[in-house]
This record gives sequence, C-alpha cells and structure tokens, in this order.
Amino acid sequence: MDNFGLDSHLAPQYLEAHFNKEIVVAYMNQERKTKIVNAMKPVMSKYGIKGTFKCTTSSITFTMREGSVDFIGDMIEVQHGNTVDKDKLRERYNFSVNPYWYNEHFTGTAKELLDEVLTAMMAADYYDRSDISSDYFDTAYYFNIHVGNWEKPYKVTP
Repeated sequence: MDNFGLDSHLAPQYLEAHFNKEIVVAYMNQERKTKIVNAMKPVMSKYGIKGTFKCTTSSITFTMREGSVDFIGDMIEVQHGNTVDKDKLRERYNFSVNPYWYNEHFTGTAKELLDEVLTAMMAADYYDRSDISSDYFDTAYYFNIHVGNWEKPYKVTP
C-alpha cells in the first residue's frame, strides 16, 4: 500500500499532482471554446448544420438544432441486440451521441458528420489520460454532443 492503493503506473502522476499542490482538472475557457467553434464552422457549413455551444468550467456541449442530415434515417436498426424504434425517435428527435459508440450506431452521412464533429470537439489541445479502472481522471476538458433537446427537437431540413 505504499502507492495508496493505486496501480504502479499511476501512482507517480497522482502523488506528484496532489503532494506538490499541482491539481490538474478538466478546464474549459473562452480560448478553447473559440478554437472548437472555429474548427466546427467548416463542418457545420459542409453539412448544413445549425447548432449552439454551451460551456461550463470543465465542459463544452454542442447541440445540433437543425440540418440536412437525417440521423434517424442513418441509424443502425439493431444496436447491442435491441431493435431501435425509429418511428418513436422521430416523434421527439433528440438524443445524445456517445463518442465511444457512435460508429456502432450510425452509418452513411450521419457517421461521416459525427467523425468530423468529434475531431472538431477535440481541436482545443484535447487529451485524455484517464484510467477509470483506478479512478484516475486526467483530461483537458469534457465534451458532449447532442442532436436536438427535450424542448426543441432536431429539425431535418431539405
């Protein structure tokens, strides 16, 4: 237990950060937001997407409000053994995009757009050295990608 119960490869980082009073936390600021927005502009233009950005001190959220991409049309029907009810999704047309699994959920234009959105969301010197198995989190910032929201669903435009 000389490493406080941490995996040996994480102990030096943890000890240095906490005992030298250098606390590294996820952080979002206006400069990073600007880098992300600038990286996103050509993507939004290419796919005809209109969206909004919202920041907290540790994260940025990009919400796609409307665009020419039909996410539900490009959604894979069977995900993890469950059938997706596309008609029900179309009624409310809002959901969060899981950046770790979107490849398994979308095809076609929606997948191509999400590839580019994900790259743009990481444009502000993003890194992630987290190791959840040992409860060690070290990332530049967190990000979320939404298609519509509960009060204003995504609108497919021609």
